Amino acid sequence: MLKQSSINRLAGASALAAMLVLTGCASQKAPATADVAVSRNAVQNAVQAGAAELAPAEITAARAKMMRANEALAARDYKLARELAMQAQADAQLAQSKANSAKATAASDALSEDLRVLRQEVERANSQ
Repeated sequence: MLKQSSINRLAGASALAAMLVLTGCASQKAPATADVAVSRNAVQNAVQAGAAELAPAEITAARAKMMRANEALAARDYKLARELAMQAQADAQLAQSKANSAKATAASDALSEDLRVLRQEVERANSQ
């Protein structure tokens, strides 16, 4: 038979193990929730940068992964929620970068065209 002190130690060890498991679950929830929030913000930033028009495939992928991350979070699958949120954030950042690049290219092209027209005007003025 087990002595009372052994039973107390066993009960204490069991309680500690249960507490560690619960703490582990709770600690996964917080990062997953934070990652989903950060990713949601990244998607919004990409949309504001014009990604819907300038990088539609990337922003669509980011939005789809955000939806799946939210579903995983609701289902308490925090590991999957965190992974999908991180992927959504990467897709959103790519979409935002592509949108910003497209805008910069368009601005550069417009500036080049303005310079070309200006040179023609100067050449025309000098030849008269």
